[in-house]
Amino acid sequence: MDQLDPSDTTAPQKTDVKQRLRCVNEPAAPYPAFKETFYAEKEGIVCPQMKNGKPIGITQCLTLNIYVPQNRVASRLPLPVMVWIHGGAFARGSTEDEARNPTAFLKHDIIVVAVNYRLGIYGFMCLDTPEVPGNQGLKDQTLALRWIKDNIAAFGGDENKITVFGQGAGGMSVNMHLFSLNEKLFDQAIIQSGPALSYWMMGESDSSVPMILAEYLGYSTSDVDKALKYLSSIDAHSLVKVAHDLKTTSAFVNDQSFNKPCVEKRFEGVQNFITEHPMNMISEKAKEIPIIIGHNAHEYHSQCYDRVEKFFAAYDISKLFKLGFNIDSGFNEALTAVKHFYFGDARIEKEGATKLVDFVTDFIFAHPTQRMAEKLLESGAKTVYRYVFSFFEASHGDELPYLFDSLVSQLNKTDGGIFWKERLQVKHRMVKLWTNFVKHGNPSPEHSIFLPFVWTPITNTTQPYLDIDIVFKMKSRHEHRSMAFWDLFYKLYGKYQK
Repeated sequence: MDQLDPSDTTAPQKTDVKQRLRCVNEPAAPYPAFKETFYAEKEGIVCPQMKNGKPIGITQCLTLNIYVPQNRVASRLPLPVMVWIHGGAFARGSTEDEARNPTAFLKHDIIVVAVNYRLGIYGFMCLDTPEVPGNQGLKDQTLALRWIKDNIAAFGGDENKITVFGQGAGGMSVNMHLFSLNEKLFDQAIIQSGPALSYWMMGESDSSVPMILAEYLGYSTSDVDKALKYLSSIDAHSLVKVAHDLKTTSAFVNDQSFNKPCVEKRFEGVQNFITEHPMNMISEKAKEIPIIIGHNAHEYHSQCYDRVEKFFAAYDISKLFKLGFNIDSGFNEALTAVKHFYFGDARIEKEGATKLVDFVTDFIFAHPTQRMAEKLLESGAKTVYRYVFSFFEASHGDELPYLFDSLVSQLNKTDGGIFWKERLQVKHRMVKLWTNFVKHGNPSPEHSIFLPFVWTPITNTTQPYLDIDIVFKMKSRHEHRSMAFWDLFYKLYGKYQK
């Protein structure tokens, strides 16, 4: 991996032009052998991105955080490994987010590795050219997984028992790795709120992006190579800020931004990550491996009720459909069907916020998750376990404090500890299920008082799922009426999906 840069993550990046250009459009490469001892003690490395309206991060950011249980460092028994890929709409996030405190997993004798990868225009600019084919960030993840596979034994880890897990864009990344062209580098997968069949998952190539960015900075050209060369002379913070201002990178799923994975064109001598859309593929890597996939019950609930005006502007249904589908003559008919199903004959107004949240959850997460679960089973997955995290009307990412050790601090910030016993119980049970899966490939290998249920995998004819609430309960066919509606919708309009 790239050497850790000693500069502060809030200071502009100062590197030579060649290095900055490499960070924009070339695959990462393993760092050469160290001639002296490398003290891997510095945390705080963040890839270039916007945070609280300001650019942060450095380009030499391709680092791993490796957490090993203290009492097992000297053990001769190799430990199972969990590799965390952070979310953030492929535009923000780092190893310094949720995974900074994976103590709950370490207590179960599991090694945790958190991965940084390039974001925004550095990680996901797609120009359909040999120089910038796209998916640089996903290729960074691949290099990280390869490094972990080759080296984790030196940290006491089992290279043949690696589980990759992620949430949001991180979950989508995990899902994409199951369809990628590279070799198999992990043994199990957990996909949290990140189905690769979600309509917004795949972006489109646009060779005009470098020229647009360059012109905004005062350099006008119609030549892509010249624009890229010019951009390579701009410091990372300025470039990230401009990309953000022009919305070429965005955290909103309704924006036609270019911080998304793309279907790459094949070029001789160029490393490809994926050259077909997952909806048209069978996952070879899913064969004979166990997988957990799920989502939260009310994705984007918090965004809706915290910022109603902004939410309604961002999630206009017609805009969502135009981004996801190439529907011409039948577009109005399709849109009318969706509006009638969720809102009846009433106008879509602020009072209908709850129904809009239901629509966004179903359209972007729930139904794509169901379709992906079925596709993975069709691909030959050993087992596919589904869940819905519904505790306290869970919104996007609300399950993360129950996996990583940020729950206590969150309780103190929110409701002063109301239902803290119930929340801690949910946390302990979730961690136990996830670690059981990591160790055994089965989240509930045995019935117990603590886990008084058996998490049943889906089959070709059944759709059981674990409802994670105050009471953990197995249920069947999540939101069956809504899922049946979307099944019919995709039969009629699926051919128009981008």
